[in-house]
Amino acid sequence: MSGTHLTRRTLLAGASAMALGATAGRAAATDVAATDAAAGIPTLWKEFRRTPLTHPQIPYIGRAGYRGGATRFPRRRVVADVTDHGAVADGTTDCAPAINRAIAAAGRAGGGTVTIPPGTYRIDDVIRIGDSNVVLRGAGSGRTALYATKNLTELIGVYGSRYGGDKSSWSWAGGLIWLAPSARWDSLTTAIRARAWPFEGWTGNRRDEWTTLTTVAPARQGSWTVTVADASALRPGRLVLLRLADDPAHTLLRHMAGGGPGPAAYVWDDKTKLTSYVPYEWPVRIARVHGRRVTLERPLPLDVRPEWDPRLTTHVPELTGSGVEGLTLEAAQTPQAPHLLDKGYNGVVLQCAYDCWVDDVTVRHVDNGFGLVAASACTLRRTRVAGRGSHHPYFCREGSHDNLVEDFTVEERTVPAPAGTQLHGINVEGLSSYNVWSRGDMRMGTFDSHRGLPFANVRTDITVNNDGRHGGDASAGPLFGARFTHWNIRVTNGRAGLMRIDGLAPYSATVGLNEVREFDQTDLPDFTGDLHSRLELYGTTDAVRPRNLHEAQRTLLR
Repeated sequence: MSGTHLTRRTLLAGASAMALGATAGRAAATDVAATDAAAGIPTLWKEFRRTPLTHPQIPYIGRAGYRGGATRFPRRRVVADVTDHGAVADGTTDCAPAINRAIAAAGRAGGGTVTIPPGTYRIDDVIRIGDSNVVLRGAGSGRTALYATKNLTELIGVYGSRYGGDKSSWSWAGGLIWLAPSARWDSLTTAIRARAWPFEGWTGNRRDEWTTLTTVAPARQGSWTVTVADASALRPGRLVLLRLADDPAHTLLRHMAGGGPGPAAYVWDDKTKLTSYVPYEWPVRIARVHGRRVTLERPLPLDVRPEWDPRLTTHVPELTGSGVEGLTLEAAQTPQAPHLLDKGYNGVVLQCAYDCWVDDVTVRHVDNGFGLVAASACTLRRTRVAGRGSHHPYFCREGSHDNLVEDFTVEERTVPAPAGTQLHGINVEGLSSYNVWSRGDMRMGTFDSHRGLPFANVRTDITVNNDGRHGGDASAGPLFGARFTHWNIRVTNGRAGLMRIDGLAPYSATVGLNEVREFDQTDLPDFTGDLHSRLELYGTTDAVRPRNLHEAQRTLLR
């Protein structure tokens, strides 16, 4: 330093001052961390706020659900009343034809609301919504009831599994209120009756119902924009599929699992059920087109790499802007079937649906409650599963993404479970990603990660009596991919299974969980080595801040 005479004494003094400063800095940081922990503020939250789109353990789910998480659903004009089409609230007349006529009339009118006045209406068939912008609205779940007398096996036929065996696909698909585009419904029912088990997603059995619109240049997870080779077929508001294929080294699946030595060492080739789920198909609306730069409605869920042949493609026409509100669906009470032999007394299912919703709906005495099958950007709000007990109270599968299930209840079963049955809970599987379960009251069941490498899903602010068991065929691969998060979870019976996931899920976060212990179903991690998982505020629940991870994220990046 010019003009300064350095001596050994001044050098030692400066070094001592620097050491004292560093010690003071560490002490201050420790004090801040201790203060934050005492206030229930996890370090993970502070980290996430700095890098919300690329945090390694916590996904950005602030835009999950209908219209990016809209708090209100549209009030469409009333175009039909089911009683005007012949429905009678006497509990004995089959009203399914009248209700379906009213729904079809609303579809022909370009959309609108179909009302069901208070009372009990018997239905002997599936209630179908196959046109966009059609809303089926009862007078409230405590005032309007549909009483279903038949199951899907009786109504449509035996729906076997495309993976073989005698399993019934009604154990994880289909509903007595079924929202799906007419094109998908027609292909499904035709294939089922011909015993040619269909693929249930956005593209066909051979993934051949799609056309490439353009290829996509490399981009990083969390990017809102992509560069395409040709934007001539793209326009704001159009729904497209981002399609990512895997390569022989399974680097796409490894990326979904967080990468690193563990996924690299994992044996993927024999997971035939899992590999049947790729290509990964992510529906997304285009927000803006500027030259070859395309802005998306949501940030990219994964990296886009050349080795995965990234494309924007067409798909089966989506069902969008439709909903079911204010009613109870009660099935004829029959004993719960043995595991995987459900007849199909199922509740409400959204399939190939985007920006659709279910609000204030209860299902009772069902085999399976509420389903999301290749559905994305949908909201289930104020839903309830009640009655004799079910196989899947909620299922989310076949590549369902960006959905929001909030203010949900799984009631305690009203009759003992028959031998040979299984109870899962809030299910997610089949490469489904960025889905959220928020503000839940689960009086039975579990957090059912059903294999099939679901990733980047969040469960937050939920009370659960953890008495269910997860499922999943071994050929479906890992229980968890990367960025699973459990945040503020209250386990009333102290069972750890699938609640505390820091020893199971790679690049995961468990934050705000009361003390739990292993018993009954105990799992081993699928991946070797360091999982890079995080556990914070263990033994703390409602004191964690923010209390609800989804609500906190919604205020970011708006």
